[in-house]
Amino acid sequence: MVACHINKIAFVSVLLLLMFPLVNQSAYTLRIATVAMMYIMIALSLNLLTGFCGLMSIGHAAFWGIGAYTAAILAKNLGWGMGTCLIASALVSGFFGMMLGLPVLKLKGYYLTIVTLGFCEIIRMVELNWMSLTRGPLGINNIPYPNLFGIVLKSRVEIYYIMLGLMVLTGLVVHSIVHSRIGKAIVAIREDDLAASAMGINVTLYKIMVFIISATIMGVAGGFYAHYIRYIEPSIFNTGTSMNMLIMAIFGGLGSIPGTIIGATILTVLPETIRFLAEYRNLIYGFLIIVLMLIKPSGVLGDVNMEYIKKRYYASKAGDKG
Repeated sequence: MVACHINKIAFVSVLLLLMFPLVNQSAYTLRIATVAMMYIMIALSLNLLTGFCGLMSIGHAAFWGIGAYTAAILAKNLGWGMGTCLIASALVSGFFGMMLGLPVLKLKGYYLTIVTLGFCEIIRMVELNWMSLTRGPLGINNIPYPNLFGIVLKSRVEIYYIMLGLMVLTGLVVHSIVHSRIGKAIVAIREDDLAASAMGINVTLYKIMVFIISATIMGVAGGFYAHYIRYIEPSIFNTGTSMNMLIMAIFGGLGSIPGTIIGATILTVLPETIRFLAEYRNLIYGFLIIVLMLIKPSGVLGDVNMEYIKKRYYASKAGDKG
């Protein structure tokens, strides 16, 4: 019953997002909303990896960059449409996720974190120095507008709806994984991988699977970003960007899908709301994050026990019937 109510809330939220451009067509507001949904998609990817599986990555901007460069090169050089570019971005990023995951996911803790950091820097240096393909520090500009089924989409509203569709699809995929047998297995791995292995769970296989899925989602987000911004260059996809993405997942609460959505939204909108503070903006932004993490170390919804809420809900319903 609680799950039904949560599904209703999700449905109403999506419905409101569908209606949003009809009541507010401000270019500025639509841009913030589109970027916020992209970061929700990214944060969901990281929460699946870190929050549910317990694998810490501070190099996931590399997969975002791989997806962005894949889409940009295919769209500009070969004239591919956005749909095929996003599929290619997903496949290429997923492939790199597999190639990184196979040798390193037997590592634990800080060792894995350091490897992902190094991977991010390696990819950035490749993007910076492979002039014939990426144009190096010049970046790739004039990336074609999104093109679906031969229709060029230039309107901010149209791009907003594309991002909304990608975000909803990502949310459904992550929700399905978390509430499946795979989800139970990766949570068991997060809690104690030795105990999970003793129960017959193939720890390495599940870790690689989640890493590939997470990298694939990042690749799709990168492909969208390239088409949306229409200019990319290597300095965007650095470890600082990776850290900001991870903060969004942690801020909302690791292991909480609603928390991830709230965290990514707040940390996208907050810098815009304090833009009037000019040079003090980043200082205030950092201070507010520190204060919240001191007050709520587990994130906005990280310590919300859904099982407890369900029990209280059912108990109250039983009391009403009595």
